[in-house]
Amino acid sequence: MSPLGPRRPSPPGEGGRPQALRRRLGTVHTPAAPPAPVRRRDRRGRGLRGLVVPMALPAYRTRAERFDDLVLDAVEDLERRWARQLDGAEFAVEDVPPSNPAPWEHGGVPLGRYFPADAGLPHRIVVYRRPVEARAADAADLADLVRDVVVEQVAHLLGLTPEDVDPDYGDGQ
Repeated sequence: MSPLGPRRPSPPGEGGRPQALRRRLGTVHTPAAPPAPVRRRDRRGRGLRGLVVPMALPAYRTRAERFDDLVLDAVEDLERRWARQLDGAEFAVEDVPPSNPAPWEHGGVPLGRYFPADAGLPHRIVVYRRPVEARAADAADLADLVRDVVVEQVAHLLGLTPEDVDPDYGDGQ
């Protein structure tokens, strides 16, 4: 037994001190805890993952569909200027490039490829969505990067420099 009397369990928040000692020190004021902040992100700090539009609404578009639209916009701009030379050329979007690089590619991940016409197949230009999206900082940067990749590949097809194909090439950087 302690000289202050028998020990009784302290109520929570009292610091575990015996009752008599608390009387001698007076009441201890603890500052009120600040209110918990309103959570704007999930527990891993990433926030919302995308637009909050139900899939049933017409406004719902996946990232892949929005990327396809960016490629189509870039191709339409170039077809106005180079319609005759691009007649019959195919444009495609794939998620990632194949694991075997072309012989002329050295290091790095390609953002797009030009495949010359071969064995009855037309000229093909492929833009790789994931590597392009990974290099873009925001939506405007993504649109500029997609346009630049398409211009570079069309320049390969036409045998010209990208600046000759599109005078605005590289202005978004």
